Amino acid sequence: MASCLLKNTTILSILLLLFLNTPKTQSADIEDEDDDEVYVLDYPLQNSMSRSRFLTTVIRKGKHCDPTYNNICSGVSANNGTSLLYCCKKHCRNILGDKNNCGQCGRKCKFGEHCCHGICTNVASSADHCGKCNRKCASGVPCNYGSCGYA
Repeated sequence: MASCLLKNTTILSILLLLFLNTPKTQSADIEDEDDDEVYVLDYPLQNSMSRSRFLTTVIRKGKHCDPTYNNICSGVSANNGTSLLYCCKKHCRNILGDKNNCGQCGRKCKFGEHCCHGICTNVASSADHCGKCNRKCASGVPCNYGSCGYA
């Protein structure tokens, strides 16, 4: 009886933890919070808006862009190749790590998935991305509930 109660308590604790760490809604209008995060470009861009030779080396997350006119983030590599910026809905987005634009503009990851290198990945069971992107489990150790070798 005591072992059954312990198992049920453990399972409920894990489910509660997973529930609290996942997004509450999945909507087409949800955009990533545009905080002070910046992308450092791997190669500087010539600023086409002025006649000066000012080179753009940093783009703020969510910077406004226009896909037909001033597209400053059209496949631009940033952060030493870990980010790839595209103009999605008139804002610069990293298609290698944005859950609402994973791999391409408009491709949304399902509930519980993260965008790891442009691929929607279930981090609760992936041995290469266990719990978060790039966290690999040791060889032969499975990923269960986002932890290596949990069960």
